[in-house]
Amino acid sequence: MEKAFPLTTAFAEAITSVDPLRDEAAVAAARTAIIDWLACAFGGSADRTTRILLEELPTGPGDAVIIGQGRRTDALTAALVNAHAGHVLDYDDVHASVRGHPTTVIVPSLLALASETPLSADRLIAGYIVGLEAMARLGLSLGMRHYENGFHATATLGTIGAAAAVAHVLGYSVADTATALGLAATHSSGLRLQFGHDAKPYHAGMAARSGLLSARLAKAGFGGARDFLDNPIGFYSAFAFGEQRPQAAVEGWGDPWQIVTPGLTLKAFPCCTASHPVAMIGLQLREEGLNAEKIEAIGITFPPGGDAALVVTDPTTGIDARFSAEYVFATALVDGALKIGHFGETPVREDLLAVARCVRRRHDETAPRLSSDPKTRFVIAEVTLKDGSRLTREFKGLPGLSDPTEKFRDATSNHPAVSAVPDLVRTMHGEDDLHRLIQLLSNSLS
Repeated sequence: MEKAFPLTTAFAEAITSVDPLRDEAAVAAARTAIIDWLACAFGGSADRTTRILLEELPTGPGDAVIIGQGRRTDALTAALVNAHAGHVLDYDDVHASVRGHPTTVIVPSLLALASETPLSADRLIAGYIVGLEAMARLGLSLGMRHYENGFHATATLGTIGAAAAVAHVLGYSVADTATALGLAATHSSGLRLQFGHDAKPYHAGMAARSGLLSARLAKAGFGGARDFLDNPIGFYSAFAFGEQRPQAAVEGWGDPWQIVTPGLTLKAFPCCTASHPVAMIGLQLREEGLNAEKIEAIGITFPPGGDAALVVTDPTTGIDARFSAEYVFATALVDGALKIGHFGETPVREDLLAVARCVRRRHDETAPRLSSDPKTRFVIAEVTLKDGSRLTREFKGLPGLSDPTEKFRDATSNHPAVSAVPDLVRTMHGEDDLHRLIQLLSNSLS
């Protein structure tokens, strides 16, 4: 196997042989990210679409917790529902190398696994770091066309990241890990055309379930190709569109860990990441005293590819408004905040639409195309006022949170039944700690 499939073997060996718990910075970043994601999952647990999944999915008996619902079910269903809930508000973290959302796929898979297999909190954290590394390294090796041509990387890479996490936690052999990865790769699916629709967060759910299932099947002896990165009709042939850099999948693995550098961006706003620089400019202009009634026109300039995820220009509800740069700018300017309530199922307010319809997007074709390098991300807003004067503001990079504690309190309405979660995640190590966390997650917030 080693001679025939060198890249897949090296990838599988990296997953099985590393010990991320030796890296204090990686572990600290993982603990913070898990708190952030749990805030999102609690917040999304009461969403209409989460309820639909619970009603319509065939479920079996099991001890896997459904976060915030006060109920348990089989591991595969729990992985799907919790991953969907964690992504449904579009409030969960992103990673530049993935160009997607790793935590909302990997952590639900591992929490579900913990319902079937004795697992310490340290092992869950280790598996999460490794799964994220796998997603990020694959993202770097695929190039940008994978996303730009219509694939949702959270889904396509998430299946493999989740399978990698489970394989690491359970100590799979290199051969079993390669099989699990190949099975996960054949599950890889998810199209960006679903952005703004209920199916977008469902992608995360599918990936979490498929990754866990792929790992379980491989361990049970279910066969599959062990060369998904080497085969001429494999992962790169199907998904990279000629931009692949295969060695990026393994070079520099864990040195530093991708969870540390470039690291995750924890979202400050419950909407698509690409709109966050726009939000920052809107908030800045409001602080400067700009009144929306004085505006004649607004031009927002992105780098090439910078607004690829912002597929909605004229939203009707807060759901599709999550993917509208126009709405995000208007809301930040008019309300001075972007809260979960701005992105619900109700129709968008007419006063916000009036400002949003003044916005026109542009692209600076002379700028570097958006890539995993944060230096390629910027937004420039040019505001023309009715008196003929103009204002120009620029925001570079991505805003984010360093401490999600307040975000957790807000998303859970500071419910006393789960208020201990952030402190527990910061200190947990053993099986008893993880069991206590799962008990807290099973509390209903309704």
